[in-house]
Amino acid sequence: MKFVSVRDLRGKSAQLWKELPQEREMVITNNGRPIAILAAISESNLEKSLAAFRQARAVEAVASLQRRSVEQGTNRITMNKINAEIKAVRKKRTR
Repeated sequence: MKFVSVRDLRGKSAQLWKELPQEREMVITNNGRPIAILAAISESNLEKSLAAFRQARAVEAVASLQRRSVEQGTNRITMNKINAEIKAVRKKRTR
């Protein structure tokens, strides 16, 4: 996978667009840190590509929530405690 700086993206964009179909993906960096991904697509695979990208982001979001839950210890809360918390919140709303 090719890494391209923002500066190179601005200065060599025509060359990079030509390379993109064979590279398939390029990582755009700013100050050496990845900030974006360029991916070659076509009209025929646009919807599938977007769906795959969105699914990958959703999976990462769930994994992040799970990691945070383990770090905070909330992964050990019982269903009874969860239901009690929901009940308490709902009771406050009805007041």
